[in-house]
Amino acid sequence: MSEHSPRITPAQAWKEMRRGNDRFVAGEPQHPRQDVERREALALAQAPMAALFGCSDSRLAAEIIFDKGIGDLFVVRNAGQIISESVIGSLEYAVGILNVPLIVVLGHDSCGAVLAAIDSQGPDASPLPPHITRMISKIVPAVRRVAGPGDGAVDPLSVDSHEVGKEHLRDTIAELLESSELISDAVAAGTLAVVGANYRLLEGRAEPDVMLGIH
Repeated sequence: MSEHSPRITPAQAWKEMRRGNDRFVAGEPQHPRQDVERREALALAQAPMAALFGCSDSRLAAEIIFDKGIGDLFVVRNAGQIISESVIGSLEYAVGILNVPLIVVLGHDSCGAVLAAIDSQGPDASPLPPHITRMISKIVPAVRRVAGPGDGAVDPLSVDSHEVGKEHLRDTIAELLESSELISDAVAAGTLAVVGANYRLLEGRAEPDVMLGIH
């Protein structure tokens, strides 16, 4: 078992995440629970304090930016933090089987998937490989909202990628709750919180934008 009880409240779990990120931002990480003893203690079971669903970007190393150790976080990542069946199943496992009280959905600035989605709406957009096209299609609605009225091509240079990232983060959380009755019921019951945060690459800060179930 983890020293973090799976029965801690959603608010307590988020507080622990914030504390770890504060240490990382200050350049004072403790690098907790990363020794041989911790590894051996978790060989047969896990009880993470939170699940994190984030972008695959190499600069978003989940345990590092929240100053957490082995067994602390159940991490799911893909490019652009795009909801899929495997993502939903993984997060339902974290909630339904591992009893995590918190899901953090983490986006970030200068996201390659967001920039690709913006560029794809430009007048001279080059075709992308089909799998990338399908992936960024989940981000295009956020691009169109930020770009403003109109159905035609947009000027990619006029679209604020940070605002697109924030809109896409909100869309991701909405789709997660709409797609998973298990997760939405847990939020309604007060046993789970979902926090959407935007990670600032330069500052190292995870800034909360959406907070559901934190009282």
